Amino acid sequence: MTLSVTSAFDGGNIRLVAIDGNRLDLEIVKDQSSDFYQWFSFRLTGAAGQPVELRILNCAGSAYPLGWDGYRACMSYDREEWVRTDTSYESGILTIRVTPEANSVWFAYFAPYTMEMHHDLVATAAAHPAVRYRALGQSLDGQEIDYLSIGDGPLQVWLYARQHPGESMAEWWMEGAIERLLDDSDPVSRRLRDRATFHIVPNMNPDGTRRGHLRTNAVGTNLNREWHAPSAERSPEVLCVRNEMDRTGVDFAMDVHGDEAIPANFLAGFEGIPSWNERQQGLFDRFSDELVRVTPDFQTKQGYEIAKPGQANMSMSTAQLAERFGAVSMTLEMPFKDNEDMPDPVYGWSPDRCRLLARACMDALYAIIDEIPAGKR
Repeated sequence: MTLSVTSAFDGGNIRLVAIDGNRLDLEIVKDQSSDFYQWFSFRLTGAAGQPVELRILNCAGSAYPLGWDGYRACMSYDREEWVRTDTSYESGILTIRVTPEANSVWFAYFAPYTMEMHHDLVATAAAHPAVRYRALGQSLDGQEIDYLSIGDGPLQVWLYARQHPGESMAEWWMEGAIERLLDDSDPVSRRLRDRATFHIVPNMNPDGTRRGHLRTNAVGTNLNREWHAPSAERSPEVLCVRNEMDRTGVDFAMDVHGDEAIPANFLAGFEGIPSWNERQQGLFDRFSDELVRVTPDFQTKQGYEIAKPGQANMSMSTAQLAERFGAVSMTLEMPFKDNEDMPDPVYGWSPDRCRLLARACMDALYAIIDEIPAGKR
């Protein structure tokens, strides 16, 4: 068979530059109207039993070139099990070496969570009697911004993910969180639903997801820099979600992401907002401590630099919600690589571990939920 590469599918991204024998030269395509790129997802056919070398040539100019050091690409034959494969990075070129066992094999930056998978997740959840579904609005491409409400307690908890669409681990996390909250046999879930109303947006950026973007929506807008002043023209996804937050209030919020470079799970907080106070910070710290206690897949030694007083970036959702509502607000970051404290040579950081971390986050929230006061309305 002739070797062939395609990314013409939901969430796909790659461009074939050249084929020289069993060496294929590729490039990642930039997000629309943007210079961001790093996400890739493509299919290789016709290579069964042949040692092939897939070279992604333009990695040095990607959004986060430090993310390639120590990184191993994800590979799947059935698009359900994604394993890590031999990958190296040198002189700006990411090289994947593999001898496929079949004539059809998929590669991706992380296990994809496509829009079709998203629709299955939402349809399954919306059928549960404890779930109230609404579309909060539409994206620039006309896709719905899906919203699920679970529970009827007085505390307002917001969980939202995939502002950056290439961070597919965020929606794997969402799948785990939703499954946990809808488990009627789980006493922790039942108590959480009694104490809080959960407002869930599993995918904030459906356009970027379908288009195969790393960080932006259909017009090249980074949604997590729009929360101070979202607009219908540039960021309707943020506008409709923030409007609903204004209606419900926010007491606890988690924005779920992935980090290209840091091989660990960590939280980023709201230090540096104008109204920062010890009570709010203490609850953030308590949640972090509980998460360390309940899972070895979380740590506090690695993370982002903490903003100095008055220097928070108010265009980002975590800072904006902490200031706007007095919420205990945070960004959860998961690795594209692996958790170096608990490495897995076969799967690296994986969808299963994303789902398990989500369950652990619900345990940590349960541990502090009675300490969180109702905030601004």
